[in-house]
Amino acid sequence: MKEILREIGMIARALDSISNIEFKDLNLTKGQYLYLIRICENPGIIQEKVAEMIKVDRTTAARAIQKLELQGFIEKREDEINKKIKKLFPTQKGNEVYPFLKKEGEHSNQVALTGFSEQEIDCLLDFLQRVRENIESDWEFVKKGNKRDY
Repeated sequence: MKEILREIGMIARALDSISNIEFKDLNLTKGQYLYLIRICENPGIIQEKVAEMIKVDRTTAARAIQKLELQGFIEKREDEINKKIKKLFPTQKGNEVYPFLKKEGEHSNQVALTGFSEQEIDCLLDFLQRVRENIESDWEFVKKGNKRDY
């Protein structure tokens, strides 16, 4: 079997490490930028949806979101209909750093795809989306406390 997931993991860890270093001056660490980007792109999103988008458990998401809130990047607001629901919104501070975060992501994308044709990029995106979709069912299964049968 080819080591495809190992390669994907190395790419993800390298990009995460680069981002953590480059965003240190903004006091964004340990992948917090991922949460902030999703919240800026989806104002009013709920915490559970953010966790689902990033593919982390609720506890991990709660910690990261709480730190972002304490640092003033985001704020929680009660839903107008159901007061138990807390919606997440970027603050002015969050909106001010978002263009920089987005620019870094675009740069990383450009560097990663250097030398690829448009057709190759389209194929790669299609293949990676299919891989993600294949993994999502296992992720949902294990997230509910189940064990996969090897």
